[in-house]
Amino acid sequence: MPNIPRARAAALDETDRAIVRALLADARTANNALAERVGIAPSTCLARVRALRERGVIRGYHAEVDLRAAGLPLQAMISVRLRAHTREQNGSFRAAAPHLPGVLAVFHMAGSEDYLLHVAVADPEALRCFVVDHLTTHPAVAQTRTNLVFERIPGVTPVI
Repeated sequence: MPNIPRARAAALDETDRAIVRALLADARTANNALAERVGIAPSTCLARVRALRERGVIRGYHAEVDLRAAGLPLQAMISVRLRAHTREQNGSFRAAAPHLPGVLAVFHMAGSEDYLLHVAVADPEALRCFVVDHLTTHPAVAQTRTNLVFERIPGVTPVI
């Protein structure tokens, strides 16, 4: 039987939840301001943030980039169906996809499509080249479907 990873229990109390919510709103919040916002001492806050990182609740801090300002105004969601669902083909595509140029996120899906790629490129020609040169040439890929993103609506925060 394969070794299937199990989700770690990450029981969070209300203070931990408040810290996570505040960092989701602004990951650059200084420790003193974060402590004040959640109503705890700075030393306690620092220890709690460190513990949240060690437990894997906080995995990193990220910048939100305006893709248009960065010269990548065209976004697409590209669904990928693999030829076969073998470990080799799945592993091969899974290893390659995150490193393809323009890929922002890769989702392994259940349902009729196997993967969903969020990509950002400079123009329609770059999107065509991405699909033709990088996806359809991968030996595991049987089919792709491209959907253009008109707008990303910000503000969706996970319920913590």
